Amino acid sequence: MSLPETMQALILTQDGFAATASGPMIDRTEDWLELKEVEVPKPGEGQALIAVRRASVNPSDIHFIKGEYGQKREQGRPAGMEGCGDVIEGPDHLKGKRVAFVAGPGGSGAWAQYAVADANACIPLRDDLNDTDGAAQIVNPLTAMAMVGIAEAEGDAFIATALSSQLGKLMCGLAKDKGLQLIGTVRRDGPIDELRALGATQVLNTEDGGFEPRAREIIRDLKPKVMLDAVTDQLSERMFLSMPFGGRWITYGKLGAGAPELTNTGQFIFQQKRIEGFWLNMWFRDTPPDVQAKTVAEVQARFADGRWSTDVSAELSLGEMMDRLPDALRAKGGKVVVNVGQGG
Repeated sequence: MSLPETMQALILTQDGFAATASGPMIDRTEDWLELKEVEVPKPGEGQALIAVRRASVNPSDIHFIKGEYGQKREQGRPAGMEGCGDVIEGPDHLKGKRVAFVAGPGGSGAWAQYAVADANACIPLRDDLNDTDGAAQIVNPLTAMAMVGIAEAEGDAFIATALSSQLGKLMCGLAKDKGLQLIGTVRRDGPIDELRALGATQVLNTEDGGFEPRAREIIRDLKPKVMLDAVTDQLSERMFLSMPFGGRWITYGKLGAGAPELTNTGQFIFQQKRIEGFWLNMWFRDTPPDVQAKTVAEVQARFADGRWSTDVSAELSLGEMMDRLPDALRAKGGKVVVNVGQGG
C-alpha cells in the first residue's frame, strides 16, 4: 500500500504526571486529547510500522492521558497503548501480517492511523480472530493468564475485585477451567448472575449493607491466599486483613480515587502478609520466551473457540472519540473500541 506522509491521531495535550489522581473517567476529552494531522511515525531498528485497524481503550489508557499512570506523558504524542493492524514496514517475517501490538517508543500510540511497535512485541494473529478481539489480545488476556497463574500457585481460592470488567470476566472463565474458587466483588447487582455463569464461585456487591460480614465469612471458609485488586481502596485493605496467614494483596489497577491507609501493620510481621504490584511489562521481562509463546497461543485459542470474547460497549471512530469518549467510558457491560479502519 502507498504510505502517506501524514495521518490522523489523537494527540496528548499535556506533559508529565498529574499532581492528583481521580480515576479512569473523564468529563471532557479536550482536556486531555486533540484530534490532529501529524507525520506518520518512522520505525527504527527492530521496530514495525503498523496500519492500525482497531485499538482498545483500557483503564490504563485513561490513567495515562490524565498523568496518573507510572509513565510520563509526552505532549504531542499519539495516545493509546494497544491495538491490531497490518505490518507495513519492519522485519521480513512480519511484513504483511495482521498483528496485535502494544505501541512502542518513538512518539507512537495506537489511537492513530499508523503506529510503531517493537517487532518482538508484535503478535501475529490467527485468521479466525476478528479485529476487535485482535485489538484486545495483550493487556487484559495476558494479565488474566499471568495473575490467575499466580493465584493458582498459592491455593484453590482467590479474590478478584471489579469482577465485571473485561479482565474480570476473562478471569472467571480461567478459574472455572482450572477448578479454582473465585470470590469476586462488583458495585451493583446487575452483573452477578452473568459472572457466576462465567465461573465465579461467589460474587458480592460492595454497595450492599451486609457486604463486609458476608465477605469475612466467605474468606474464612475458602481461605484465599491471593487478592487480585483493580480498585485498591480502603475496602480492599479491610478484605486483606481478613485473609489468612501468608495472604498476598496484588494490586494492578486504581479504580478507587482515594489512597487506602494500613490499619494493622502487625499482620506483615506476625502473619507474613505482603502487598505487591503487578505490571504486564515486568511479566514479559521475567517470563521465558517459550512460556510467553505458550501463553499467547492459549489466549488466541480461547478467543477463537469462543471461551473468551471481547464485550464492546461502544465502537468509536477517531473523530467520534473527541465528543463521545466520556459517555462511552461510563457505559456498562463492555469496553470502548476505536475503529481506526486502516488495513484489511
